[in-house]
Amino acid sequence: MAKFRRRTCIILALFILFIFSLMMGLKMLRPNTATFGAPFGLDLLPELHQRTIHLGKNSDFQKSDRINSETNTKNLKSVEITMKPSKASELNLEELPPLNYYLHIFYYSWYGNPQFDGKYIHWNHPVLEHWDPRIAKNYPQGRHNPPDDIGSSFYPELGIYSSRDPSVIETHMRQIRSASIGVLALSWYPPNVNDENGEPTDDLVPTILDKAHKYNLKVTFHIEPYSDRDDQNVYKNVKYIIDKYGNHPAFYRYKTRTGNALPMFYIYDSYITKPEKWANLLTTSGSQSIRNSPYDGLFIALLVEEKHKHDILQSGFDGIYTYFATNGFTYGSSHQNWANLKLFCDKYNLIFIPSVGPGYIDTSIRPWNTQNTRNRINGKYYEIALNAALQARPSLISITSFNEWHEGTQIEKAVPKRTSNTVYLDYRPHKPGLYLELTRKWSEKYHKERVTYALDHQLPVS
Repeated sequence: MAKFRRRTCIILALFILFIFSLMMGLKMLRPNTATFGAPFGLDLLPELHQRTIHLGKNSDFQKSDRINSETNTKNLKSVEITMKPSKASELNLEELPPLNYYLHIFYYSWYGNPQFDGKYIHWNHPVLEHWDPRIAKNYPQGRHNPPDDIGSSFYPELGIYSSRDPSVIETHMRQIRSASIGVLALSWYPPNVNDENGEPTDDLVPTILDKAHKYNLKVTFHIEPYSDRDDQNVYKNVKYIIDKYGNHPAFYRYKTRTGNALPMFYIYDSYITKPEKWANLLTTSGSQSIRNSPYDGLFIALLVEEKHKHDILQSGFDGIYTYFATNGFTYGSSHQNWANLKLFCDKYNLIFIPSVGPGYIDTSIRPWNTQNTRNRINGKYYEIALNAALQARPSLISITSFNEWHEGTQIEKAVPKRTSNTVYLDYRPHKPGLYLELTRKWSEKYHKERVTYALDHQLPVS
């Protein structure tokens, strides 16, 4: 009888383990055909990235400077355990594979701390309220309170750093170089303009360019959706960027099929502006056309919904990217649609740039958004995304992100950290550099495969 009970317990345990593994697998992959009805899905856009003024108008973060939740409240007096960076883990850059300039990564310079900025910036991100008051009342409000309590589910190896710290910028460039990524797409606002949780950062661009050049990296610009962004202001932005930074050796230019080397600009939330407005700037017949001028470039639109394809054509954009690291969240971010998007781009001579990411979790700032969490599964989610991107044979691949800590898409090194109230996620059982190593492996694979199909598609190979 005892043997029977023991056998039954073993079978039950194995069954539970199987069910758990199956659920984790489904959580990782999320069916591409998943629909997102209210209150989730496309209603989250453009607010999904806390960079525009929209969410700020609907949220009152002055009620509390703390997060009133047992699972989210942390305090400075808590006992903490943090693993420190290990110099022994640094790689010899001379032994690494060549840089892949067809692999881009989104980079954010909006972080601050008291030592360099006089206060915490972005690490103390507010918890965003859900737009439905019935749902919002079930979640905490307030602001994170660094250094123990930060607006991220992971904790950086470099600690609560400032993007103004030259040693941090240096370390970031070294990590990007170690991953064989050739180009960083810098989140950019015009001078004296910033996102609602940050401070102006355009003055950091010269240092970032200098540090990037030290490691033979290139820098392109990811133009963010500031409040009055339109065709006229984007023209001024592009002129400013090219005039001020265009002669720097780290300034990125993409060699087109015709042999021209043109600057590239990613336009985040491009769909906010009507196609007619973009056409004024981006078509040769536009009222203030930038085409065939000293400020001409390659302008890459964000594709979210399938219908955006035709808006992008009408606007005069040169290509599309998909940004979001959540497979199934949008039409553009769903891996199963990349082959069709590539065909569409080939038909209309557009550059297709799928965006891959290691996972997604933004519940530290959007606690109600668990539906869009994507488990990293020790790197498997990332490798599935990278493989899907390679299958589409794209001209370029973008990575979301190097250090968007709020949304848990970073490949920057993270370490285990525990306080009395919180256990941060980390990359164990692997080392903090896991995602840099995986990126390096796939960068080399992409470089080799791209050479084989570039000639067939008349793509630049150098």
